[in-house]
Amino acid sequence: MQIIYFDCFAGVAGDMILGALIDAGLKLSDLKAELAKLDLGDYQITTEDVLKNGIGGTKAQVVAGESHGHHHRGLSEIKQMVEDSDLAKGIKEKSLKVFDCVAQAEAHIHRKSLEEIHFHEVGALDSIIDVVGSVIGLDLMGIEAVYASALNVGGGTVDCAHGTIPVPAPAVTEILKGVPVYSTGIEKELVTPTGAAILRALAREFTPVPDMVIEQVGYGAGTADIAVPNLLRVIIGQADPNATQKSAPMGHGHNHHHAHEHSHDHCHEHTHGHAHEHSHDHDHAHNHDHDHEHNHEHEHTHEHEHTHEHKHPHTHEHTHEHEHEHQHED
Repeated sequence: MQIIYFDCFAGVAGDMILGALIDAGLKLSDLKAELAKLDLGDYQITTEDVLKNGIGGTKAQVVAGESHGHHHRGLSEIKQMVEDSDLAKGIKEKSLKVFDCVAQAEAHIHRKSLEEIHFHEVGALDSIIDVVGSVIGLDLMGIEAVYASALNVGGGTVDCAHGTIPVPAPAVTEILKGVPVYSTGIEKELVTPTGAAILRALAREFTPVPDMVIEQVGYGAGTADIAVPNLLRVIIGQADPNATQKSAPMGHGHNHHHAHEHSHDHCHEHTHGHAHEHSHDHDHAHNHDHDHEHNHEHEHTHEHEHTHEHKHPHTHEHTHEHEHEHQHED
């Protein structure tokens, strides 16, 4: 089974996902041919090879034509546009799942109905291309399962259309319910709503690197060029069919509490918490600047409405020692 792992040591953003897929081998011409099935008017997708602290990556950028202005679409308009396209059924469904994920979060935060929501970020042209392009890219590359690391969400405040808001943004925290996250106290926005929604909707599990045979690696670059590499890494390969569950020593376990909510269109498949010990040194910008070193354990409780509850005692010990220097700006 062909799988992909998103190594989000510096958070995640939509344009970096697209850049990482292209860097890992997605043909831009094939991507453009599929995106042309959407009625998006005039725009261009440009790519540039960049170096971030000596590490090469691909910077992807959407350049809108003059006719676009600052048009922000509502959920119904986006749905209609996707459904009216000639895209494959599976691509339509997954793309709409991402948009639904954002719309539900925005509606909850702003106390409005889904019909009243007009996306400020995700309704813009570049974000629509980031979302649908990422789904198309995964399909073209034959990806059968998506995995991702825990997300470093950052901290502080950021300015947006509604004024100054906390980081992670309220929409991001809403989207990432049930997802393992951490912060090192860096006062920068490390995870954008678009990036959060793409992974939340498509990832099967948020976990350390799964057992796999690596075939391709790609790096998607952000804009800022500061003291650390501003890159998102994707690792693609075959899931190891001979992998067995590795047991941890007694006394280092944690409980997983799983409940599955099936009462509405949810924007995820499965997310599982894992205990992590991290020692990270990050200096990171989106405009993210961060220097941090931390050890933390996550015990994740996933509450999904159902008529039953499962408690699984596991004995897992995951130790991750990373020394990363990175920053990014979308």
